[in-house]
Amino acid sequence: MSPAPEDDGAPVEAAGLRHWMRRNAWRFVLLFVGVLAPLAVFAALGDEVHEFEDLFFDEPVLWRMRQLASPGWDGFFAVASKIGYEGVIPADIAIVLLLLLWRRWRESLFAGVAFVGSALLNMGSKQFFQRDRPSLWDSIAPEHTFSFPSGHAMGSMTLAATVVLLGWHTRWRWAIVLAAAFFVAAVGLSRLYLGVHYPSDILGGWCAGLAWVTGVYLVIFRRRHPWRRRRG
Repeated sequence: MSPAPEDDGAPVEAAGLRHWMRRNAWRFVLLFVGVLAPLAVFAALGDEVHEFEDLFFDEPVLWRMRQLASPGWDGFFAVASKIGYEGVIPADIAIVLLLLLWRRWRESLFAGVAFVGSALLNMGSKQFFQRDRPSLWDSIAPEHTFSFPSGHAMGSMTLAATVVLLGWHTRWRWAIVLAAAFFVAAVGLSRLYLGVHYPSDILGGWCAGLAWVTGVYLVIFRRRHPWRRRRG
């Protein structure tokens, strides 16, 4: 009885699998860090909010922020909060228009879908959860719409994540990351300092914005990194 022929295709298939994993490992990392983990946190927060449960860290964090109250911080956080709304929308529009002007069609589609979809998701989520705003003290900038998830937090995270992904191919990638992180943190903290959002509102907005932008990115750039294109 002759021995069974060796499967010469197995090493080739294994090498092909390793090559595919090396090329696409970043997608799995981005999928977990940018989509699955934030969605898990958002789902946990949303479940508590939907059941009208008090999250243990919400009020203590707000009172700690209240202890920082001073005229200087009033001015800083009032400006940060204003930029987090009135500055984000013009920036979103400018980015899309610039990408269209530069004929970066796929990047402009990514940015447009990320910005518009995030805004629509935030409005829909607020109507679904209908969480009342905190009322621990009289805010210097009161709000009267629903609270969860924070529109300022979600909008700033959407803008920051979009800019980071679009600018990742440049030599300034880490400067962009640091600037984006500072911007997102300043806007989120301003809403806590002003007493118009719970910390869970901010965290929920961050998670929702990050998950949405990353998901849109993975769909639109499913075949390659946008920064691996041949530079013209």
